[in-house]
Amino acid sequence: MVRPSAQREMEIGLEVFFTDTAGSGGKLKVEAEDFIVDEVSKYPPEKPDGKVCVARVTATNWETNRLVRHMSKALGISRNRIGFAGTKDKRAVTSQLMSFEAPVADVMALRLSQVAVEGGYMAKRGMTIGDLVGNNFKIRVRDTQLKGEELRSSLRGTESSLRELGGFPNFFGVQRFGTVRPVTHLVGRAIVKGDLEQAVLLYIGNPSEEEDEQSRAAREALQRDRDYAAALRDFPWKLTFERMVIGFLDRNPGDFAGAICVLPPNLQMMFVHAYQSYLFNLILSERMRRGIPLNGPIVGDVVLPADKDGNPDHDKQVPVTKTNLDLVERQVRDRRAFVSATLFGSESVLAEGEMGEIERAAIAREGLSPRDFLVPAIPHCSSRGSRRELVCEYRDLRLEVGDSEYTASFFLGKGCYATVLLRELMKSDISDY
Repeated sequence: MVRPSAQREMEIGLEVFFTDTAGSGGKLKVEAEDFIVDEVSKYPPEKPDGKVCVARVTATNWETNRLVRHMSKALGISRNRIGFAGTKDKRAVTSQLMSFEAPVADVMALRLSQVAVEGGYMAKRGMTIGDLVGNNFKIRVRDTQLKGEELRSSLRGTESSLRELGGFPNFFGVQRFGTVRPVTHLVGRAIVKGDLEQAVLLYIGNPSEEEDEQSRAAREALQRDRDYAAALRDFPWKLTFERMVIGFLDRNPGDFAGAICVLPPNLQMMFVHAYQSYLFNLILSERMRRGIPLNGPIVGDVVLPADKDGNPDHDKQVPVTKTNLDLVERQVRDRRAFVSATLFGSESVLAEGEMGEIERAAIAREGLSPRDFLVPAIPHCSSRGSRRELVCEYRDLRLEVGDSEYTASFFLGKGCYATVLLRELMKSDISDY
């Protein structure tokens, strides 16, 4: 029986929990060292006369886009000449491969606070988004509400339920939407609806009570007065990307498409992707609420067959019919196929049957059509759509449990969120993640 989430999680589509245990409570990321992420990467082939340097970058308290901006300045190259496979959170210790269109000596000479660069070599090609296998995590949960044996019993119960499922519900985690100020999906909604002014104001205005007082006051004043010159004086320097947008609008009043385009390309695309993620979360929540199995196909479902590595092949989508149901059930049971839900876009294939009803109801509630995801003003923000598996498998889960804290170590494939696994164990408020 699924449990409802707290209101703040519901705002990003995380409406239910899969497990019915009490939850440990606790807090994540009290210290950056509490959240360690070691990316398992695909190393580009070495080429001594190549034009791209590949190196492993370990960073503490650096969000990836901000790190790239500072490294590009230090190297004297465009940020577009720095590649990486996945965006990492700020409040963490992260290790990942990055590529630089710069000499090895220059890259290895980089000196930034709390950043280490190792193992540089010249390669045939650089890193691109998605060019990874997954991530190893080591996460410490502090100050749990449950103590001692109650804590251990809760964790055992949750782990047992997840083991039976074969993973955890593959929600997009809060990081997809913004941990302090979850607005990326709202910006994306405005973009696909064609209201670029609203999209920009949601990004640079729209204050949150979770922000510090200076940031909140600056956003409130901008939203009220639309005085971009004053906003440049008021906005704290740490809000780097907001300041870029504001500076552009101060120079180019009314050019809201241009204002979005000054942001890093991966961040621009993240807005629409976050809105698709929100819709996916709503659909997955409703399937769970109805008690439809996540790891068992029903007629009308669309499954993703496994690729040669055993991962879901998102380019191949197989409808489940009365005729092939028995076969697909066996394939799903053997992890040779994966039940999916839509990431709605301009060319999406929707499910039929009850799952189709759920998908179409969510899309209708948002007043969407496929053509909305064609964005002529910012073409690279358009999205054809895809499908995403409902269950994320984890591997090598180890729990080291103390009296009022524990450490969880595990591996996740790319595209899955460690905080979604932790929310099943913790069942805390979103602010604790």
